[in-house]
Formats: sequence, structure tokens, C-alpha cells
Amino acid sequence: MITIHQFPCLSDNYGFLVHDAATGMCATIDTPDADAILAALADRGWRLSHILNTHWHPDHAGGNAALVEATGARVYGPQEVSRIAALPDVVVGAGDIVALGALEARVLDVGGHTLGHIAYVFDAHKVAFVGDAVFALGCGRLFEGTATQMWDSLNRIMALPSDTTLYCAHEYTQSNARFALHVDPLNEALVARAGEIDALRAAGKPTVPMTLALELATNPFLRAGSADRFAELRAAKDTFK
Repeated sequence: MITIHQFPCLSDNYGFLVHDAATGMCATIDTPDADAILAALADRGWRLSHILNTHWHPDHAGGNAALVEATGARVYGPQEVSRIAALPDVVVGAGDIVALGALEARVLDVGGHTLGHIAYVFDAHKVAFVGDAVFALGCGRLFEGTATQMWDSLNRIMALPSDTTLYCAHEYTQSNARFALHVDPLNEALVARAGEIDALRAAGKPTVPMTLALELATNPFLRAGSADRFAELRAAKDTFK
């Protein structure tokens, strides 16, 4: 059985712990805040065995060293993590499988936000941890990759079963909703979702995770239809106020 614990950290990040009940093994998806992760582990009574990095940015790999020192966890991730931390114990890429006790995560190439960005897909449980590749109603900025690379990556995510639950790393949804409504104002599903998002945030509740089906119906970047249109939307979002 898979158990996922989500908690806020830093200004707008989410931390995620993935626990395998059969063996007691536990992974953190990225390391945005080592202290917050250690507190969440202590609260749950879980022992950290794995660190699964999605990409090299400091709010995703910056806590690696502190967590390894505190727990002895092994680090899995793309080669690019070595830009700010020690080289992962196990360098992983597209198609690799990471075992977390009885659970298995398949590595998906979702480069574009950074060149080596990866996602972890627990296929048997229809759960994907997508880092900064896709957000609720948005996608990551193209800091390193091209629009074509990112569009290809989004298509890999879109090819997952539509009832897959997506866990993204940031609470950006209200801002993303404003842009989505700007470019797709007649989308009734989007209009309804934007109202639900405002209600959730007013109540102090997260808008993450979300289903792929909901993103396919309302996320303008997943609805772009082509790399050229995606590039136009991403450029427009970068300057949207």
C-alpha cells in the first residue's frame, strides 16, 4: 500500500513523503526544506530511506546534504543534481525503475524547465510526482530547454492514464487560473474550476494534487495542440501581470 503525506514548506513549495506500508521504507520527493521534512517524518514516525530528486534547482535538491547526514538516505536523481549537491548515489533517467520497498516508480523524461528534469510515476497506483514540469493550470518556465522539448515532455505526461493523480511542487494555482481564464475565457470547466480554486485558497486549503483529466480539460498548456502554440502561450505567461 502506498501512503502519501503532503505538507507546505518554504513560501509556496509542497513537500511529499511516500511511504511503503509493507516494508516501512519512505521517500521524500525532492528536498525543499530539510527541517520541514524531518519534522514531517518525526510526526509520522517514518524513517527516510530514499531521496528522489526531480531536478537540480535549490528548492528541490538544496536539502539533500542535511537529510543524508540526518538519516543516511540514498539519493536518486538526474545527473544535473550535482550542480548544487553531491552526485546522486544512483543516477536515473528515462525508463529506469526506482524500487521503494514493494513500490516501484518509473522515471519519465520531462525536460524543459531544466534539461534533465524527470518525474516519478508510480504506475500501479496511478500517481505521478511531476516536480516543476506541470502545475495545476500551468507548467514550468523554460529556464534551460526549448519549447519543443517541453511540449514533448508534456505529451509524455498527457499519455498517462487520465485518472492519474499529479503531485506538483508549488502552490501557483490562483495565479495560473488568472492566465488560463485570460487565454481560454469560454471554457466552462475552467470557469467552474477557478471558482473552486478561490474557495479552497480562501479556506487555506491546497489545490494540489489534481487529476490529469482535470488538467486536460482546463490547463491551457496541455490544450495547446502544437509546440508552436505552446511556445506562444509560455511566452505570454512569462510577461502576464
